[in-house]
Amino acid sequence: MVGILFGAHLKASTYYVSTTGNDTTNPGTIDLPFKTIPKAISASTIGDTIYVRGGTHLYSTTITISRQGTSSSRCYLLAFPGERPLIDFSAMPIGSSNRGISLTGSYWYIKGFDVGKATDNGMHIRGSNNVVEFCSFFENGDTGLQLDNGASYNQIINCDSYFNVDPSQGNADGFAPKLGVGTGNYFYGCRAWQNSDDGWDGYLRGANNMTTTIENCWCFMNGYLKSGAPSTGNGNGYKMGGSDDRTLQHDMILKNCLAFDNRVKGFDQNNNKGSMTLYNCTAYRNGANYSVSQALAAGETLRVANSVALGAYGSIGSFAIQQTNGWMPPFVVTIDDFLSTDTTGVRGPRNPDGSLPTLAFMHLATGSDLIDAGTDVGIPYNGSAPDLGCFETDAIPGVEGNSSKPNTYVLEQNYPNPFNPTTIIEFSIKSREFVSLRVFDVLGREVVALVNEVLLPGSHRATFDGTGLPTGAYFYRLRSGSVVETKQLLLLK
Repeated sequence: MVGILFGAHLKASTYYVSTTGNDTTNPGTIDLPFKTIPKAISASTIGDTIYVRGGTHLYSTTITISRQGTSSSRCYLLAFPGERPLIDFSAMPIGSSNRGISLTGSYWYIKGFDVGKATDNGMHIRGSNNVVEFCSFFENGDTGLQLDNGASYNQIINCDSYFNVDPSQGNADGFAPKLGVGTGNYFYGCRAWQNSDDGWDGYLRGANNMTTTIENCWCFMNGYLKSGAPSTGNGNGYKMGGSDDRTLQHDMILKNCLAFDNRVKGFDQNNNKGSMTLYNCTAYRNGANYSVSQALAAGETLRVANSVALGAYGSIGSFAIQQTNGWMPPFVVTIDDFLSTDTTGVRGPRNPDGSLPTLAFMHLATGSDLIDAGTDVGIPYNGSAPDLGCFETDAIPGVEGNSSKPNTYVLEQNYPNPFNPTTIIEFSIKSREFVSLRVFDVLGREVVALVNEVLLPGSHRATFDGTGLPTGAYFYRLRSGSVVETKQLLLLK
């Protein structure tokens, strides 16, 4: 009864898009869906949800998303639960500005799409505070996903970008927070492989003093074409910055990142003059594993800790602040330190929640002196101290994961209930994803957004303060991925 009452008064609407839909006659319901995403966007407003059904959706022109949401009322563009739509731009004419999806809006949450064969970027983001999750960008005529023109505080979560190649082979990267990009952009759990230029490119032109964070990401075989032939592009894994005049500063933070088999460099400074932080990174079989040796601008710092290279580590400037890296005494990194150096499966399917596949590749072997040998740099770890490299030993195949991580989603009843004036709401999520927890009155009007961000798996709590609100029943709704759950709470004064 609570769910029915709550649903009847919510103002947000849901629209559907299907390859068999009709933009002219259909109202966009699940039974009579629209044909195209632009039609659904034009029919919707902030707070609404657009579900796109599976199948191949053919487009010959750019999908432009310009609506501005808010921190308390996002816009949702989602794959229908259990289905995987392909947004295919192969019918698009060749043109350097013919992007697949142009996202100039803000506070969008986009999840679950494959985007391919645009003649420029697969997705180009100029807006801010967006979340793009569990999407792939492939065989586009420029960078798979690019952030530019002031794009700030966007989160790119569990996405892939591969086989992107431009006519010159020197511009198509996997992911590119570059040129005029804004600050605060964040990548987590992403993979970039076999892009003709670089895996990640932070080259600046028109912006300066920007910060980008890349965490738990894999980058491999960049500088090669889909066929496996070498490209004429740069061929680096993580290109952390650079600029035309070699003076601009892109502050790059890389944590738990893996680079292997990139044609030229794994972790590349280029000519970046900004601060760079590399914590718990692993490099293997790149042309050069680490290349960060040019002097930085005054006041900028290079920090490298708990990182390893199998093979020669490359070059790191004497000005770097280094701690417990695998090329420093007393360590000698060999193949025996790893469970496996077999790359089979690195392109394989992601887990159902979108997280990276679990492999033995580059995980530390039992008995390695790299285990529990690192420096605490603020990254969670198991054991007495952090391991060196991008994988903690408890996260290897065949070893049970952290018992604190739930196997399902749980929304607890608030306590105390009834309450006056504050109450606690606890919930658990099983994977890293965007979560919203909102409180509504009995008319479906939003009272407050308690949570509206990407959270780590595990248990969380929020406090709802009813000061200034009248006595009565309220409802709180948890939305995590495709899971939506609602419960009632009672304020008594």
